[in-house]
Amino acid sequence: MVASKPVSVFETYDRFLSGKKTREDTWDYVTVPNNAALIKNKYNLEFGRKIIPEDKDEMDRLFQAGVEMLVTTGFFNPDLGRVMYVTEDEVFEGIKKAPKKLRLGRGKDEVVCERRRGNAPEKPIIQGGPTGAPISEDIFVTLMQGYAQEAVVDTLVSGVMSTVDGHAPTANTPWEIKATLAEIRAVREGMVRAERPGMAI
Repeated sequence: MVASKPVSVFETYDRFLSGKKTREDTWDYVTVPNNAALIKNKYNLEFGRKIIPEDKDEMDRLFQAGVEMLVTTGFFNPDLGRVMYVTEDEVFEGIKKAPKKLRLGRGKDEVVCERRRGNAPEKPIIQGGPTGAPISEDIFVTLMQGYAQEAVVDTLVSGVMSTVDGHAPTANTPWEIKATLAEIRAVREGMVRAERPGMAI
């Protein structure tokens, strides 16, 4: 495998411009599920009730299926309505250059996220929060405080403020910007109230 140089944001943009044109609904409801079904069958992946595979052969097949899914499906840019494809070499080069660990948060709330192998004694990083769900602005801070107060939760993920000052955060309007800023302030306020101000978001 020949090492490739990192792909710059400019090359990425140019590759999107020359990529295959497609509609977002076609990508979401046809391309992704169809490719996933074909690759699942090709690699004989059956999960049943298992969340994490334990069999080494199944883990290898799952990894190869993931690589093939990325290479054959690519990345969709909804603003341009185009797909950028990557090669298998680029995928493996990206994996090789990826950081081995990440430090998330600061101070006493800092956690280290690193690769874990099967049956590792270290506990996984646990992220708590409503994960993009619409949340009323009157309970937003309290809700985030509740997640932050849970000792098992290491990092937070925010919800979406359903209104801000009583206004819907309609896309491409000033209310969208105000809602985003209000969400960030509310998450941080919840962390402060929980006495965990350094948690990563």
